[in-house]
Amino acid sequence: MQQHQIVSREQWIVARKALLVHEKELTQARERLADERRRLPWVKVDKAYAFEGANGIVSLGDLFKGRPQLIVQHVMFAPDWDAACKSCSFWADGFERMVPHLAARDTAMVAVSLAPSAKLEAFKKRMGWTFDWVSSGRNAFNRDYGVTFSQEEVATGKPMYNFGTTPFYGPELPGISVFFRDEAGAIFHTYSCFARGLDMMNAAYQYLDLTPLGRHEEGLPYPMDWVRLRDQYEPQPAKGACCHG
Repeated sequence: MQQHQIVSREQWIVARKALLVHEKELTQARERLADERRRLPWVKVDKAYAFEGANGIVSLGDLFKGRPQLIVQHVMFAPDWDAACKSCSFWADGFERMVPHLAARDTAMVAVSLAPSAKLEAFKKRMGWTFDWVSSGRNAFNRDYGVTFSQEEVATGKPMYNFGTTPFYGPELPGISVFFRDEAGAIFHTYSCFARGLDMMNAAYQYLDLTPLGRHEEGLPYPMDWVRLRDQYEPQPAKGACCHG
């Protein structure tokens, strides 16, 4: 942790207001970016995807639940795994209670993974999740939307993930895809994001960014090495900053 100057409340307000200028610049830039995102062209979905849900087979259109907008969280959970990816689960914990709020704004949300529905439902029960989660193991949905790759593709080392900008770190990778359905029932792919583009959807990280220690992931084998499934964290004794060794 870096050393910090200790000042009066009045001096702190001056410094805080200087930072506020930069925060407002970021807010305005984010609003411009969101507007650019909404102006992206769309791609019509021509494939008839069939997903395995808790109550049987459902189509992509069924996942909208009568709403015009659908957000898909691609959760890493391969068919031979016993649990979902711990990092994807970190994100899923955050959106668990968002579903009713999104529904109030004409938007459905669903998680999609390759693992069979029985495994998804068992893991949902373990985690206490209630959002819809369907299996894409019967179709090419994950591959078509850039989150599943063959071992041969991974072995080439050629970046294909995140629109060809990010090297592979496995055949199963995370992402978010957004779809729109018009009044005639036609479905369009409007947006996808991957890798660090998912960062903005993790509220826990955004809270940590407000703290003096931040995410403090420096020195770890990889940034999210510390993350565990919610029921696997071991109680840690309270400790203060390590300024005095």
